[in-house]
Amino acid sequence: MRGAFGTVGFQRLVHLGARVPGSRRSQVSTTALVICGALGREVKDIVDRRGWDVDIYGVSALLHLYPSRIVDELRVKLHDLRPRYEKLVVVYGDCGTTGKLEPLLEEVGASRLRGPHCYEMFAGEERFAEMMEARPGTFFLTDWLVRNFDRAVVRGLGLDRHPDIKSILFGNYEAIVYLRQVPNPRLAEKAKDIAKYLGLPLEIDDVGLGELEERLAALVENDSPSVAAPAALPLRRLRRHLPMNGEDKATSP
Repeated sequence: MRGAFGTVGFQRLVHLGARVPGSRRSQVSTTALVICGALGREVKDIVDRRGWDVDIYGVSALLHLYPSRIVDELRVKLHDLRPRYEKLVVVYGDCGTTGKLEPLLEEVGASRLRGPHCYEMFAGEERFAEMMEARPGTFFLTDWLVRNFDRAVVRGLGLDRHPDIKSILFGNYEAIVYLRQVPNPRLAEKAKDIAKYLGLPLEIDDVGLGELEERLAALVENDSPSVAAPAALPLRRLRRHLPMNGEDKATSP
């Protein structure tokens, strides 16, 4: 169960409307960010500070309870947005989809942030690897997960209705690491309550945005538009574009 709740589990949820315009927009945006709604606060902050002309579309982070639905939801949204934008940036990691996002991204000509999930993005690649090597049984918190623990974990997993399964789901964890974005005394106290509820020691690591902003900027500020993969030609047409009889050029249509 560790994979469901620790390193690929609950990323943060902020309910966005259908679209949140980027700040300082002087013309129609050519770039759309399709984000895990969980990253709404952080992404909007980055967009505002950098003055990007982008549109932001959110997808519910509660889909992390059912990772296969992430791909289904993104497929619908990306195909809808593809004709309207030159560049599509998906602000997700692999997020438990076991590689199934990659064919979809290639299909629609979108790119996504490097990394397996937001915990690794916040902690940073090297730091996260060190933490997992030192203690694989770590349950991670973020600002959002602290705020929404009751909603996403307690009620989301049915622990309020079946408290006996808590030991089954969390029994293999050794500690909690709170990857904190912004120091907040109220959230710190709530993180302590979560640790007490789970019966685990708590560490607070002030990571801020970690590598999230750097990875996002690398995609948004790249001038190259994303382009959808060309549709496959029917076999009868494909034959007309293949070299024949030793030719090194396609025949004329």
